[in-house]
Amino acid sequence: MELGKFSSEKLNEIIISKINHKRKEVVMSASVGEDCAAIDIQDKLCVVSTDPITGAAANVGRLSVHVSVNDVASSGAEPVGILVTLLAPPSASFADVESVIDEISETCDAMNLDIVGGHTEVTDAVTRIIVSTTVLGQCRADKLVTSSGAKPGDAIVVTKYVAMEGTAIIAQDFEDRLSGVLTSEQIEKAKALIGNLSVLTEGLVAAEFGATAMHDITEGGVFGAVHEICQAAGIGAVVNTADIPLLAETRAICAHLGLNPYRLISSGSMLITLPEPKPLIAALKSRGIQATEIGRMTESDIVAVENGQAAPIAPPQADELFRL
Repeated sequence: MELGKFSSEKLNEIIISKINHKRKEVVMSASVGEDCAAIDIQDKLCVVSTDPITGAAANVGRLSVHVSVNDVASSGAEPVGILVTLLAPPSASFADVESVIDEISETCDAMNLDIVGGHTEVTDAVTRIIVSTTVLGQCRADKLVTSSGAKPGDAIVVTKYVAMEGTAIIAQDFEDRLSGVLTSEQIEKAKALIGNLSVLTEGLVAAEFGATAMHDITEGGVFGAVHEICQAAGIGAVVNTADIPLLAETRAICAHLGLNPYRLISSGSMLITLPEPKPLIAALKSRGIQATEIGRMTESDIVAVENGQAAPIAPPQADELFRL
């Protein structure tokens, strides 16, 4: 492809034509020559989050939607619109771009989310397609959840299994390193986790059940998310590693590659703090979502307990995925 912006013809053909409009709140949206979007949120709060995808080579369209939607969901907000920036290298083809856009469009349709704008460009500043998304959500002021709201004594709950995203990415991008570690069926199961990375439902449900803080577990894994919530709230936590839910595939992959599963990127799992976890856990179970209590917030110190021994949880650094 030639350097620079897409032609209007190509923009319409492989991007604008893929966009479906579903939300009544969207009053101005993506089109050729339109540089802004307008969303009528009336008397609600507008919650905004943005993220790029840099650690995965496959499924970047699907992942790009989930990472930003999950951030908005962790505030208890319902996503309404998304803006997409796509940068493609000259070596990419229009078919490559269209494949990413198809993933984005399909994922947004499944979430009742409108694509309201963005930017596409061919540039030699990147060597592969890079996608960054910004999601705009809405929620009532009294349902807004912040990372700083956790209180000492609150239970710490995680949903589904931690490190699902890292497991899926490794199975997809490093399959050749898993020979003899996982069966072909296990590898396919691990790859399929890429379709289970949304925490939108648990975010909205937890906000209704009195969540004091939420954090979608992304880079840095569950230990990173715990540490960040503690930093935001100015308090501590104790986490029982034996209670942290891990899939057998994740355990096998991490053991083989020498990775710490508790510090592996974990989109698809939400960390939630609240005073009484049982009603939330039951409500999520009724919706087919597993939730597990893994610890409690404390006055000070951030520690993990394993085999009866407590050790400090260090601040998050580079995700385990980048060691590969």
